[in-house]
Amino acid sequence: MSLIDLSKQVALGVDIGGTNTKFGIVNHRGEVLDKGNLRTDAYDKVEDFIDALYEHVYPMMEKHGTEKHFDGIGVGAPNANYYKGTIELAPNLPWKGVIPFAELMTAKFNLPCTVTNDANAAALGEMLFGAARGMKDFIMITLGTGVGSGIIANGSLIYGHDGFAGELGHTIVKPGGRKHWSTGSEGSLEAYASATGITITAKKMRAEFPESMLNQYPEDEVNSKTVYECALKEDPIAIEVFRYTGQKLGEALANFVMFSSPEAILLFGGVIKAGDFILKPAKLHMERNLLPIFRNKVKLVFSELDEADAAILGASALVWEK
Repeated sequence: MSLIDLSKQVALGVDIGGTNTKFGIVNHRGEVLDKGNLRTDAYDKVEDFIDALYEHVYPMMEKHGTEKHFDGIGVGAPNANYYKGTIELAPNLPWKGVIPFAELMTAKFNLPCTVTNDANAAALGEMLFGAARGMKDFIMITLGTGVGSGIIANGSLIYGHDGFAGELGHTIVKPGGRKHWSTGSEGSLEAYASATGITITAKKMRAEFPESMLNQYPEDEVNSKTVYECALKEDPIAIEVFRYTGQKLGEALANFVMFSSPEAILLFGGVIKAGDFILKPAKLHMERNLLPIFRNKVKLVFSELDEADAAILGASALVWEK
């Protein structure tokens, strides 16, 4: 029986976004050995996209393939079905309908391919390479333009019966509340705790308080970044925007904790750059809304993955999760 040299085993991680796709070669230690990107929206046909991806990736594989063994390809993508290997009805991708993406990738690259949604991939990346190393129960919440999530319970990612479990961003935190700009649902977590939601809150609050520093910015420059800049200058309205956002997030996190009793909740994405402005109210309102048996047990921590490489690391983790 021959020994396996893990140092020579690598995976290809691919993160597909609506505009850009990132890809990289990753080893077992979570080191990105090589990486690149291409435009997703430049290809109307998925076959053309995969051909272009192959042309970008093949020289990298040739470069590292002489000494390395490629175990497979992991892909994080919106509306990806882990069980079927498909991307299904993704509104932000140019390819419509149900795409047999893993099958097409395997045919082109001659490597096994696994797909899941980007937030699930982020959770796996955190478990293998980040702040959740050694944890068997945690929830990953990605706070960016939207709110994504991945749930790890008993050491396994929760996929549900159809592969789409874990859409915590679309759970309702305020019944009859703010209408979501895309889904039309009223009062979802994403409508409040995403960067988009923060922007909506900020524009509403600054209209009510003309003295706020937020009114120094043109309408199209009010966003989570400018709110943070004003909060750093101690503008009370900017601070209140984050406090309110943190409250909504914390109330939702309490529900999530009582659902799966995780050891930790990991927060990732551009919104967490607000730091304690959002973390402190989130922790306060999470604990306030928990049953006593759950209180002061769950760590609320920021991701340890490098934001630039996190998507690639998460996708590559799919290859080794089993």
